[in-house]
Amino acid sequence: METINKSKSSRREFLKKAALGAGFVFCCGQTVSACHRDEDDRQRRRNRVLPVQPDNPAILFHRDKCRRCRRCAAYCNTIDKQPIAAGNDACVYCGQCTLRCPYNAVTERFHYSEVARALADPNKIVVASIAPAIRVALGEMYGMSAGANVEGQIVGALKKIGVNHVLDVTFSADLTVVEEASELLLRLDAGNPLPMFTSCCPAWVRYVKLFQPRLLPNLSTAKSPIMMQGALIKTYFAQKMGIDPANIFHVALMPSTAKKAEILLPAMNAAGTLHGKPEMRDVDVVLTCRELAQLLNAGNVDFRQMQNAPFDAFMGAGSGAGMIFGNTGGVMEASLRTAYRIMNDKNPPANFFTLTPARGFDNVRQANIDMGKRNLNVAIVHGIDTFENFLQDAQNFDFIEVMGCVGGCIGGGGQPINRRMNAANLQQLRRNALYQHDVDRGIRLSCDNPEIKMVYDEFLGEPLGELSKKLLHI
Repeated sequence: METINKSKSSRREFLKKAALGAGFVFCCGQTVSACHRDEDDRQRRRNRVLPVQPDNPAILFHRDKCRRCRRCAAYCNTIDKQPIAAGNDACVYCGQCTLRCPYNAVTERFHYSEVARALADPNKIVVASIAPAIRVALGEMYGMSAGANVEGQIVGALKKIGVNHVLDVTFSADLTVVEEASELLLRLDAGNPLPMFTSCCPAWVRYVKLFQPRLLPNLSTAKSPIMMQGALIKTYFAQKMGIDPANIFHVALMPSTAKKAEILLPAMNAAGTLHGKPEMRDVDVVLTCRELAQLLNAGNVDFRQMQNAPFDAFMGAGSGAGMIFGNTGGVMEASLRTAYRIMNDKNPPANFFTLTPARGFDNVRQANIDMGKRNLNVAIVHGIDTFENFLQDAQNFDFIEVMGCVGGCIGGGGQPINRRMNAANLQQLRRNALYQHDVDRGIRLSCDNPEIKMVYDEFLGEPLGELSKKLLHI
């Protein structure tokens, strides 16, 4: 190819040829026409707009704060996709954009003032449920070490501001494991539809509904832990505590902005439907980890000085398996532990309690697992864009865990914005804390949680039973 001659005598000829798109080469090593195309691409990327509509139930775009740096758009995995059905936009509500914006131009939709109003209402019984990933992240909001487990301090702080009952979502994570493992074994016996995908990540579920609807039959019918928790709080818990469920205000403390949209879905009023009050929601409000800090600050809580307090005695305990739900691979590892027990009527081997193929941070992990009576091909995927690259291989597996956010819930869009640390190192510390909590728990199988046994004996009957399907499944 002909290169640019910088002499004055050739300038006019060069410009003439360049205007015609001749094969000249710029210093970037590209031809004129190619460079023009790249500039067009760059312009399109600069002009990309996040799919945040005014009625987005999870995310807010504050236009007056936006400096058009496009960090949010550069990360978004669905921005260039077109909605499948009229009335939908491409946002999956994951909230990763909120972690990238340095100007707070993109945030979660705030709901902590609603919780403050409920706390001030003497007619409301406020129940708070804490997700695993929250307890290893909230301390960062107060300058504490990344990964510090501040579980007891969160409970104490919530009690201080007037929350009546503080419950642990690891309880309902255990319940999810039992229901999901039972469903997996039923599908394996029936031989279809496989592979079965996990369904506890609402960003992932929305992605499937919008862009891969053919996979809907492959999604587990099990609701996410917090939606199971909500359904039981306004049925079984209310019954045990002698509380009118209509007076319960249930707030879920979650690492994900997508949970704000999940609680509004039509099927997430199972308790109300059972009571003949379909307007009653199983979860009234979701607060992100960041919003929880705002709520506590508004209540003048000195979090660093807060004394530890225990969860409530009922629905306040989970197994180690329920704890690792917050990590990518955690749902798979927890489910395989219980599936092995159900399948073989004995505890799984020791390696199931540190399941190496499920751990780590590779975008896709896959393994063939010896389940005693049969082998299972399993895969773990985190990140929506990763799944799209993996999709063509999905049919080779029996069971697949997918998390919309990189790292799983510990990297959720509602987690603290920590710019002091590399994201991978930050997530490693949070992840290690949850795995350590699993080791420290005396019970490491979801099906061994005595409260899970009790809820089936006293209320639900059996996994995949009639009442379980009404309250815990879609």
